[in-house]
Amino acid sequence: MKTIRFYFDPISPYAALAFWRLPEVLAGRSYAVDYLPILFGALLKANASKGPAEIPAKRDWTYRQVLWLARQQGVDLRLPAAHPFNPLALLRLAWACAPDGLTPSRWVVERLFDHVWRAEGADPNDPERLAQLAQQLAPQRVADEALAKQRLREATDAALAAGVFGVPTFEVDGKRIWGQDSLPMLAALLDGDPWFDGPDWEAVRSVPVGVVRA
Repeated sequence: MKTIRFYFDPISPYAALAFWRLPEVLAGRSYAVDYLPILFGALLKANASKGPAEIPAKRDWTYRQVLWLARQQGVDLRLPAAHPFNPLALLRLAWACAPDGLTPSRWVVERLFDHVWRAEGADPNDPERLAQLAQQLAPQRVADEALAKQRLREATDAALAAGVFGVPTFEVDGKRIWGQDSLPMLAALLDGDPWFDGPDWEAVRSVPVGVVRA
């Protein structure tokens, strides 16, 4: 059985869409999933990049596309009150629900994505809503706040060291697949498609950089 490392941040609607669709895409395959909450903003900072919702011309398109994709998937995605937002409280809550040496369960992760992307016009960081979510997850909580912060930092640092640059990212046997639209590629990797061990996977590294923008 293969293990998928699923790097995500609940701030990402693409990560939510990938999460909801993953069981359908991988039906009939033998796999386990380790859900790894990481801070997307730290990935952007480390790579001197911006998220799609931080680029004015791209922002409207991003929301239109995710709403259309949700419609195609048959899921009821709703935009929050404001986006981007600070996801630290949700990420730390996720790690607070992870037993020592393990990652959060799918049930916990589903509650986080529902909290952000199933409540139209709601603020993910509204204190009352956060308290309700914490209460809902109370039976799952096993870590104190300081430990949850530490585990989030460690997971994000490890993701950066592994070469993760965005969410959602799926990792199987050291190979990383990025993006909600790459789920068919993930399925092929799990099925042992020989392409992944062929020359093309590594050959891309040898393509020279033609120009560097100042």
